[in-house]
Amino acid sequence: MDPRTNPFAPGAGTPPPELAGREHLLEAASIAVDRLAGQLNSRGMVFYGLRGVGKTVLLQQMRLNASAAGYVTVPIEAPENRSLPSILLPALRATIIKNSTGAAAKAKFRDLLGVLASFAKAVKVKYDDVEVVLDVAPTLGIADSGDLESDLCSLFLELGKVAADQSTMVAIYIDELQFVSELELAALISALHQISQQRLPVTLFAAGLPQLLGQLGKAKSYAERLFDFQEIGSLDRPAAANALTIPAGQQAVEFDAPALEHILDETKCYPYFIQEWGQHAWQIAPTSPITLSDAKATTESAIAHLDSSFFRVRFDRLTPQEKRYMRAMAELGPGAHRSGDVAEVLSRSVQSLGPCRSSLIKKGMAYSASHGDIAFTVPLFEGFMKRTMDLVID
Repeated sequence: MDPRTNPFAPGAGTPPPELAGREHLLEAASIAVDRLAGQLNSRGMVFYGLRGVGKTVLLQQMRLNASAAGYVTVPIEAPENRSLPSILLPALRATIIKNSTGAAAKAKFRDLLGVLASFAKAVKVKYDDVEVVLDVAPTLGIADSGDLESDLCSLFLELGKVAADQSTMVAIYIDELQFVSELELAALISALHQISQQRLPVTLFAAGLPQLLGQLGKAKSYAERLFDFQEIGSLDRPAAANALTIPAGQQAVEFDAPALEHILDETKCYPYFIQEWGQHAWQIAPTSPITLSDAKATTESAIAHLDSSFFRVRFDRLTPQEKRYMRAMAELGPGAHRSGDVAEVLSRSVQSLGPCRSSLIKKGMAYSASHGDIAFTVPLFEGFMKRTMDLVID
């Protein structure tokens, strides 16, 4: 079939041709921003789940929907080893400048830039990765104490007042929030809490790995009452089938029922893998319909490609000891396992492997679903580990 018309789009945060199975979440986000804009109480949303379940795509679509509705949106991705102020400041600066249209709005937002300049000047003392330069005089006495929690609260309050004055709302979208430190998470939650108490139209939509749920609760005990937490997992089979058949059908291509069932079984209905299998099926099948034979060849091709890219790039970040630890996890099969069971496979003590386990969690390669447990953050990674390396016991 013609590769130019292949509709499937595997990639990091690449929107799929059919965003199936997430309609209820998109509607919930739309209701939340509309309520805030109407000066009604609404909670932010936090999405957590494994790699490849579509959290980034979901967050992006929610932001696009809010922007299309005329609201102010602030997109942010939190990379590893960067402070919250260093990623928040440039995003807010760009947003404020973008929305400074019209004489009245320009004056209000220019005042807000002064508060942002005060905040930037104060946090530079503590965070040496802050590089934002603002060509406006700082507003003295607001957001300039040097205490992150206090200053972030002041900044968000001013942001909320301007949004209310302009009859709009501000939605901040932060991806990979698990990389933000506990101290900075606490400041962020506190600022949003004060905004909520004063009924100002600023909210947060965030996404991260499964450990994010525990991180937020540890940072501030009331976080669970401030956000709607939504676990994002694999699709149900009807939605997963739609993610394949609807884009293909738009190109007059069909899947035989056995081929479709085979792909759903192999991908475990994870959105990223559905796109990967769909793309390879299109490349392999000579014509429509895509048959079971085509689907089986697709599995071989897709797994080989994942092994050399999606899985390999994560594997190459690991130290030799971390690789052995994850290979021992793979030996126990999919799902969460007790740290003691992993240690037993390696003939080591739990205590001696503690630093390695912590490092894997910090890197986002594993997470602890409950105390003493450990699990992969990447679906199907146990199969890759078995294909890639033998179990080595020190």
